[in-house]
Amino acid sequence: MKIVYILFIGLLSGFTYLDIAQVREDFKLASKERESAFTLLEKLTSVTKEDQKVLVAYKGTVMAITAKYTKDNQERKNRFKSGVELLEYAVSQEPNNIEIRCLRLSIQENTPKFLKYKSNLEADKLFILTNYKKTTSKAVRDFVKSYIMQSAGFNTEEKESL
Repeated sequence: MKIVYILFIGLLSGFTYLDIAQVREDFKLASKERESAFTLLEKLTSVTKEDQKVLVAYKGTVMAITAKYTKDNQERKNRFKSGVELLEYAVSQEPNNIEIRCLRLSIQENTPKFLKYKSNLEADKLFILTNYKKTTSKAVRDFVKSYIMQSAGFNTEEKESL
């Protein structure tokens, strides 16, 4: 009975449950399609720094991605900056989280040089290659491998070593 009461109160207060597996799937589309990016960002709107850090990282990453679909230069700058701040916060809180490091790598690999957000490329890549096989979650391993396989930042030998 307590669980029903807690869920009911949570629904009244705007609580929404985010399924991390669904967020991962939605992210794959969001990184390629404008509408998917904004839809996922809307789902992640309620995520705050107090939530799971991987969700904070996804919110920051998607926020940075939506910047490229924004026409207004100031809004584009603000979205990117806010997204990167959330992503960096998540990394600072869980520096050994391979999924969070992979999200940061994905943004750093795909942003223009003039944004000067590439300082952790090699460190994140090395961290991912070193810790990939130690990752116990199959879902996280699948997500990271999926990114690596399509990334130009990893060579054929590195991809085959997975």
